[in-house]
Amino acid sequence: MRILIHKNYEDVSHWSAEYLAHKINAHHAASDKPFVLGLPTGSSPIGTYQRLVELYREGKVSFKNVVTFNMDEYVGIPEDHAESYHYFMHYHLFNHVDIPKENIHILNGNAADLEAECREYENAIKSYGGIEFFLGGIGPDGHIAFNEPGSSLSSLTRVKTLTYDTIVANSRFFDNDLDKVPKMALTVGVATVMAAREVLIIIPGYSKARALRQVVEEGINHMWTVSMFQLHPKCIIVCDDAATMELRVATVKYFKDIEKL
Repeated sequence: MRILIHKNYEDVSHWSAEYLAHKINAHHAASDKPFVLGLPTGSSPIGTYQRLVELYREGKVSFKNVVTFNMDEYVGIPEDHAESYHYFMHYHLFNHVDIPKENIHILNGNAADLEAECREYENAIKSYGGIEFFLGGIGPDGHIAFNEPGSSLSSLTRVKTLTYDTIVANSRFFDNDLDKVPKMALTVGVATVMAAREVLIIIPGYSKARALRQVVEEGINHMWTVSMFQLHPKCIIVCDDAATMELRVATVKYFKDIEKL
């Protein structure tokens, strides 16, 4: 696991976007050889998406031959709802780049058969030969996508009942009304993300400090699902100084020192 520590969120976002753009360009993607990309929602990747849009407008990256699979979606709200992840992705990224509509894959939280939707999503990923690069973020409790504490570390895409803590945390997007927050979601599993050939996880801010400590300095634990990525052969964590506040001084020094070499 490679840990990159930047000064602030802006630097984290800038580096992550530049690195992803480099990966897309190095793949030499074509219509018959697309770059298959997994994407998150939430506050952590917004800066990265903004920088990717800038790079696209500067002519430094194209999404024409990129195929995307998003991590999750709420169950039971319309796709055009301001808090749906369909809306989020189009608002922050897809509406501003040249990705073809047919290359975008987001779970359908209004499918008639939700379990079938999850199976078909996994099959769609396999049909492209798997995900080349998965971008991710985490919650303060160390969950990735909607794989909350206690989720199976071998889980695949599935229907997930959301915990009370998640519902409370997300209520800020729903007028602080718990009754308006969806109680279920569709989410890729931990194993779905682990199967990607490369993973980059964005962990900014002091609110994520405890989770970062668990991921970097503690063992693998299903109560901190992102800790599973200690076993990934090519995982990068990109964090800022604020997120390292609960790491040992020696740990921070080690990871900063090896990046200077």
